[in-house]
Amino acid sequence: MRTVTGNITLSLDGKISGPGGDYDMSWIVPHAGTPGSLDHMIKVTTPATTALLGRKNYEGFGGYWPSVVDDENAPEQSRRFAAWLNDVDKVVFSTTLTQTPWHNSRLADSDPVTTVKELRRHDGGDIIVLASSSIIRALLAADELDRLSITLCPELVAGGASLFDETVAAGSWTLTSSHAAESGALCLLYERTR
Repeated sequence: MRTVTGNITLSLDGKISGPGGDYDMSWIVPHAGTPGSLDHMIKVTTPATTALLGRKNYEGFGGYWPSVVDDENAPEQSRRFAAWLNDVDKVVFSTTLTQTPWHNSRLADSDPVTTVKELRRHDGGDIIVLASSSIIRALLAADELDRLSITLCPELVAGGASLFDETVAAGSWTLTSSHAAESGALCLLYERTR
């Protein structure tokens, strides 16, 4: 059975964005590019052969990461992550996109839960949700998430969207890995206790 991981960055008050809306994420910047947080990202993404993305992250990641592979000034970990991201099978959930121009990407033809159940029926490596909170919430609600990778930033953003809401299923999780990045962010990996 393929393992499904949700990867997300949260503030101390559980937010995924600030009070300014979806793109109010300046509080993440000091924590996202440190060697420790990049090592954590590589650790959780390397076993994955399929990445699930919402439209906003697909467009945002696609506008930045493809060129990092050849950027000699970028940290080595960033270039490794960019190479993985360019090559991985990317499944995009969108009601507005009609094309997916980024290499190895395709539009999902069903909802996240149905898609994950179908992907699990086929051979392959892990499946990872990259920072798409609506997909992570849907999978949590259906108890289809096996692992939760959280980079917890030492920031209170005082407003904005939360990852967890009343739709997620109750359940227990076991901490399997943790380390502090140079910025003070905690890189946490939890396994679903079943």
